[in-house]
Amino acid sequence: MEKELAITLNLKSLKEKIPENIKIIAVSKAQTVETIMDIYNANHRIFGENRVQEIVAKKNKLPEDISWHFIGHLQSNKVNQIVPFVDLIHGVDSVKLLEIINKEAEKINRTVNCLLQVHIAKETTKFGFTENELIDFLSSKIIENFKNIKILGLMGMATFTDDEQQVRQEFRTLKRIFVRVKTDFFAKNQLFKELSMGMSDDYKIAIDEGSTIVRIGSGIFGQRF
Repeated sequence: MEKELAITLNLKSLKEKIPENIKIIAVSKAQTVETIMDIYNANHRIFGENRVQEIVAKKNKLPEDISWHFIGHLQSNKVNQIVPFVDLIHGVDSVKLLEIINKEAEKINRTVNCLLQVHIAKETTKFGFTENELIDFLSSKIIENFKNIKILGLMGMATFTDDEQQVRQEFRTLKRIFVRVKTDFFAKNQLFKELSMGMSDDYKIAIDEGSTIVRIGSGIFGQRF
């Protein structure tokens, strides 16, 4: 009961701090179905997972009106498991992955919303298109072949560091790339409007720099030990 109260208070506090036009994804990885239901019963509907097996298992045990976002690195051989129900795939980091998502979506006559992931961090362990790769890909117009995908915007992860100026600069870089891509390739596409950046430790900076979607785990559920 104490944990339920704590996480609902965390969510309430977070929503008071964050503008209403910013989408909050409750990152529920490693959380139980019961804990997720505590947040659901506090009138929150958007949840994010980074493992296919976990998101599928939870989806089958939780209310159907939950909006599921896949926020992890998606392996191509697992795409077919989430395409039938996921509302947004955040980390689309290659043309090959786009091709597979489109192929699997076409099989079931569904259109899948995606964000293109851009590599903005100093860490090489993070995924995503470089700016040049992204521009080259969009310039090629290959994307027009993907009839079962809608690109809603960009996503990126900042370096894991205490240097707030570095984090701010990386988010600012992603915003600049977003504006460039929107202007050059999606100017007439009203759906291309989302910029997913910012997590529990840096969401305030991300919002300052133009984020429209923040991914909050420990800021809601508390630290995992």
